[in-house]
Amino acid sequence: MTTSADAPTLDLTFGGTLRIPVIAAPMFLVSSPKMTLESCRSGVMGSFPAHSTRSRDIFVEWLDEIDEGMAAMKSAGKKPAPYAVNLVVHPTNARYEGDLEVCKAREVAVILTSKGAPEEAFQEIHGWGGIAFHDVASPRHAEKALEAGADGLIAVCGGAGGHTGTVNPFALVSEIRAMTDVPIIVAGGINHGRSVLAAQAMGGDLAYVGTHFIAAEESRANDDYRENLIACSSKDVFLSAALDGAPANWLIPSLERAGIDIDELAVTRPGKIVGSTGDKVKNRYSGIWTAGHGVGAIAESRPMAKIIQQLVDEYDAAKAELDRKLAI
Repeated sequence: MTTSADAPTLDLTFGGTLRIPVIAAPMFLVSSPKMTLESCRSGVMGSFPAHSTRSRDIFVEWLDEIDEGMAAMKSAGKKPAPYAVNLVVHPTNARYEGDLEVCKAREVAVILTSKGAPEEAFQEIHGWGGIAFHDVASPRHAEKALEAGADGLIAVCGGAGGHTGTVNPFALVSEIRAMTDVPIIVAGGINHGRSVLAAQAMGGDLAYVGTHFIAAEESRANDDYRENLIACSSKDVFLSAALDGAPANWLIPSLERAGIDIDELAVTRPGKIVGSTGDKVKNRYSGIWTAGHGVGAIAESRPMAKIIQQLVDEYDAAKAELDRKLAI
C-alpha cells in the first residue's frame, strides 16, 4: 500500500462538523454560494467549481459571500462543515494558476482537483495547509494522483452525473483500496443514506452526492432542468462521449427535445458533435441536461437542509438495520 508522502493526518469528520460522511459535489452551473453555505450549515461539506464563475472577480465575490456566511454561522455559535473549491488543474484551463493563487490567499481548506494530476499543484495546496482530493476514474488515474501527492481520491464510478467514469463502484473502489490507504470518496448514483453507508462498507471513507442535490431550492438549476429531473429515473440517463469528447451521463428527454436521435448518438464517435459546433449548434444544445443514475430519487424541489436531514435519517436507520442483520 502507498500513501501520499506529504499528506497530513486527516480527520474525516473535520472536527466533528460532518453529520454524515458526505461531500456535496461541485456541479458546473448548478452549485452556488447559497447552496454551498446551506450544505455546510446542515453538516455536509459544500463545494463549487471555480470555473462556474464567469471571471476571477466573480470567483472572489463568491468566496467573499461564502466566507462571510461561514463567519456569521460561527459567530452565532454554530459549527459549520468546511467548504471546498473544485479546480481544473490542467494546462488547458487558462484560469488554473490565477484561481489557485486566489485559493492560496484565502487558505481554502479543501481543494477538489480534476483533470491531470500535477505535483506542483498538490505541493502548493499543502504549502498553505490545504487538502487535495483528486478525481480518478480508473486505477491508473489513481496511481498517477498518488505519485503526484494527492491526499485523497474521488472515485468517479459508473453512474455518476455529468462527466463520469464507467467502472462499477465495487470494482473501482476495491482496486484503489488495494493500492493505498488514503481516503477514498465514492461518487456515482448515491441518492440515499443507505448508499452512503454502502460506500463506506465497500472501502470508501466519504460519499460524493451530486445529482440528488441539483433540484434543491438553493441550486442554480432552472425550472426546466428541475422538471426534467423530477420526471426522470435511471432509465432516462444515457452515457455518451459524443457531445464534448468525454464520457458523460445525459438526460434522454433533453437530448430528444434537441432533436438528437438516441440510436444515432450511440454510434457517434467521441467529440464529433463538439468538434463541429458553431453558434447555431451550441444554442441547440443549451437545454441538454446531465444527471447520474440516482436521479430517480428526486421527487420535488426542496431546501438543501431538508434533503440533507433525510440523508442523515436514512443513514442512521441503515446503520441500525445493518447492526440487526449482523447480529443474527
